[in-house]
Amino acid sequence: MVSKLDLSEDEQALLEKVISGEISSHKIDSLTDKETAVRIRRYALEASCGVDFEHIQNYSIDVEAATKRNIENMVGVIQIPLGAAGPLKVNGEFADGVYTLPLATTEGALVASVNRGCSAITRSGGANVRIFQDVMTRAPVFRLENVIQVRKFADWVKEPEVLEQMKAKAAETTRFGKLLSVDPYVLGNTVYLRFSYDTKDAMGMNMVTIATDAVLSLIEDEFGAIPISLSGNMCTDKKPAAINTILGRGKTVVADVVLPKELVEKRFKCKPETMVEVNYRKNLLGSARAGSLGFNAHAANIIAAMYLACGQDAAHVVEGSTTITTMELTKYGDLYCSVTLPSVAVGTVGGGTNLATQAECLNILGVKGSGNPPGSNSKKLAEIVAAAVLAGEMSLVGAQAAGHLAKAHAELGR
Repeated sequence: MVSKLDLSEDEQALLEKVISGEISSHKIDSLTDKETAVRIRRYALEASCGVDFEHIQNYSIDVEAATKRNIENMVGVIQIPLGAAGPLKVNGEFADGVYTLPLATTEGALVASVNRGCSAITRSGGANVRIFQDVMTRAPVFRLENVIQVRKFADWVKEPEVLEQMKAKAAETTRFGKLLSVDPYVLGNTVYLRFSYDTKDAMGMNMVTIATDAVLSLIEDEFGAIPISLSGNMCTDKKPAAINTILGRGKTVVADVVLPKELVEKRFKCKPETMVEVNYRKNLLGSARAGSLGFNAHAANIIAAMYLACGQDAAHVVEGSTTITTMELTKYGDLYCSVTLPSVAVGTVGGGTNLATQAECLNILGVKGSGNPPGSNSKKLAEIVAAAVLAGEMSLVGAQAAGHLAKAHAELGR
């Protein structure tokens, strides 16, 4: 029998039933309060694994809120070291100022590398950033009888009055989201409809899933097409996909900066020409030869660190990794650098943004909650992420151009 002093007699009996398998782990929440449920599950896990947890039991987040929206079968909290890089000057339409970047990571040298890039950008007047598209997508899949029916269905979807009906149906499910377009993609007798939405300050995956599900009932009633799946992978969510790289998903963001030749030589200990060649032969040629969908040095590193810190869905680092980094010489011999991020899926409301520690990181950037006007905070966050990626890309390419990468990792614990 496992005895825990902080449990009452009834709670101890509940723990024994969980350990024996008489009560499943997920049912504990309905039998006691959330905090106690977490402890009982943790004690049961300790008993089954034969270990004692010393650290995952220590946390300050609101268990009631977390178990309602963010986690099932909660047993504790994992801690990730949080660093700060900056100041970083951003010249965006929504992020216009100087920012300190919260970066959650276990990779030594990452924060130091981004910090060096931030310094170079800020000393050069800041990173220019612009958003070129902002849509979240969901793509259900339909099977029809033959290509004749497929053509009729695709033509029907494109009718303006049908789109208006779909927009009205989607609007019944959300106060802020707005259906913008529906595009058909055909494969034999299969049709994929790629729905694109404006989701304002939410990342929006749940929003567009619920809205699209409502529209499917309209399609079934009006045309008779029955969906095979609410998601047919033409969205495409959390997978590397050419459609996202070409058409964009989430926010399509571009950031650039011109670094004076003297600054490059001082901060990166190499010449602009050397960084251009490293980027060309590594990020462009090397990625092409490997068949990569991402043409960058380590954009995913920065995106993952910021997503974890700011309560974003970490799996969307997959789309972020399709970043394309370019470097070239200006006519004055200075270094032009840019990053193009086709698919930045971020939000400042919902999901993990309500967790206390992640909310504090969003507050560091001044983007917590809904913006005024709606949508401006998520766009601001996307611009900051793009500028941060630019800083990280320049710093790593500079380190490789100067031959300092291995030395930096050795000195900083990797």
